[in-house]
Amino acid sequence: MNSLLWILLQTTAPTPEEIEARRDSLRAGARMMLETAKNDPQTFWHEVGEAVLQFGIKVLAALLLFVIGMVLIRWVKRILNRVFTRRKTEPTIASFVSSFVSISLTVLLVVITVSTLGVNTTSLAALLAAGGMAIGMALSGTVQNFAGGLMLLAFKPFKAGDFIEAQGTSGKVVEVNITATKVLTVDNRVVILPNGALSNGVINNFNGRPLRRVEWNVSVSYGVDAAACKETILAILRSDERVLLEDTDMKKLYKELNISAYQLSTVNYRMDAIPAPFVALKSLNENDITFVVRAWVRADDYWEVFFRIQERFYTELPKKGFTFAYPHMDVTMVN
Repeated sequence: MNSLLWILLQTTAPTPEEIEARRDSLRAGARMMLETAKNDPQTFWHEVGEAVLQFGIKVLAALLLFVIGMVLIRWVKRILNRVFTRRKTEPTIASFVSSFVSISLTVLLVVITVSTLGVNTTSLAALLAAGGMAIGMALSGTVQNFAGGLMLLAFKPFKAGDFIEAQGTSGKVVEVNITATKVLTVDNRVVILPNGALSNGVINNFNGRPLRRVEWNVSVSYGVDAAACKETILAILRSDERVLLEDTDMKKLYKELNISAYQLSTVNYRMDAIPAPFVALKSLNENDITFVVRAWVRADDYWEVFFRIQERFYTELPKKGFTFAYPHMDVTMVN
């Protein structure tokens, strides 16, 4: 009886010779059972009872193992969620990792549970491997995007809300999922970028740091007082409250930007001090001279400060006597 039950529970992928041998074994086992039932019914039912009892114990053990395993999987998920919450992990990463761990552990638990029943899981593992290979070959592009999504979620070159430039597209990241990234352009178009190409290309993240340096090139006519022009430009910069000065309290600034000590220590956001606004004569051109102007601002204020200060240069510098040059030609006529 035990040998017959063992034969029935085998699930390996047999060869034709093994199939025929098992058929013969099944026939021999069936004949043995019939002969035992006819000649010694008491022994037959005793063996049947023992086989059922043994199999029932295995079923109970498998059910108990499955229940305990599911409880442990839920416990692991709760621990992961707590860790992600404490470290303020991006929700996309937290959701994916939690789901991936849960599914992987559940599949492993099912295989272990089935093996507890005495079923040979070798063929099941081979079937899963072959199925995974077939799916991977059929969905090679999707798998590449999936791997790219893992890279993006793991290394986090950008997050939702950042303004990036990648794959010839620039815009605000509105969603990062496991296969694609959605970018909202400045003219309100949604562009979907495959994560495979995105993870292998150049990504320019304009919000990668909480502080950014703004730069202007201001060209004025020859003959102006360079020192006075520099002082006027610096005065314009210092009069805008969004421009950060060298005496900025960095601790207060990081608190305002909601940057945690963990971020400061691991993502290298830290700047110990803000450099003072800077103006210097950059070049002597054919028709004008150019000053380079630099100042530090919060990343969210970058474009507003850039355009506002640019406009102030145009409207205020000429009033102070610093005129802008333009291409021209002096012609002298001789009678």
